[in-house]
Amino acid sequence: MSRFAIEVMLHWGAVACYIVALAIFAHAIVFEHPKRVRFAQLALFIGLLVHAVALVIRWIAAGHGPYMLKYEVLSSNAWIAGLLLLFFVWRRPRWAFASLIIVPAMILMVALALFTNPDLRELPPTLRSVWLTFHILFNKLAAGSYLMSVATSVVLLKKNKEPEKQSAWMRSLPAPEALEAFTARFIGFGFIFWTITIGAGAIWANESWGRYWGWDPIETWSLITWLGYGSYLHLRYFFKIRGTTSAWLALTCFAIAVLTIFLLPFAIPSLHSAYFQ
Repeated sequence: MSRFAIEVMLHWGAVACYIVALAIFAHAIVFEHPKRVRFAQLALFIGLLVHAVALVIRWIAAGHGPYMLKYEVLSSNAWIAGLLLLFFVWRRPRWAFASLIIVPAMILMVALALFTNPDLRELPPTLRSVWLTFHILFNKLAAGSYLMSVATSVVLLKKNKEPEKQSAWMRSLPAPEALEAFTARFIGFGFIFWTITIGAGAIWANESWGRYWGWDPIETWSLITWLGYGSYLHLRYFFKIRGTTSAWLALTCFAIAVLTIFLLPFAIPSLHSAYFQ
């Protein structure tokens, strides 16, 4: 069996574990069996282990981290999101509802990755910098944190819509105030990680191309994303926006982040997109 065939098999094995975890999470939440959340966490943990083995095999074969092609970027982003979800839910099982949004997103990312170009590519000289490692690592952490904020925002909108007609399991979820507070926390963490992403990327750009900032399309949209989430935090903490307005603003910011992280680097010509083709 070839090395790539093993990678694919491990990726699909991870997807199978994620599907099992999602089914158990959904059953535990909808039918109010909180003790079964631990079984879902175990399935998610096994999936992450299998997924990690696939990424390590890829890393060894490529000689660099999983951040070049769409195949590597989507797969590694899904893994980081799952790791953050597992850590959070392990400490706060009551917040397992976040899995109903994050795990499907993980499954979708891995599935899309498996249908893209899997060819190995050598790391260009311009990418051989420790600052690129920081740039990519914190970008993935920011994306995971922002995805967590989506889960809490969606549930907040659902709880605020006709609260008198909510089902028993919806009423069992955290109160709107708690959901809103954690949305702001996730965005706050993501904003810190995103700031480091931009700073490390600027230093790397100076090492590689002799300038810190060049208004490359991805640089511009990264700045727009930073300004969007910075505006959310400013409005949340200084102008006290709350409830539905806060949730919709968080989702709007995430839509911009999706454009910046997942769509534009693969769709428009730029210094960044040259590495993802």
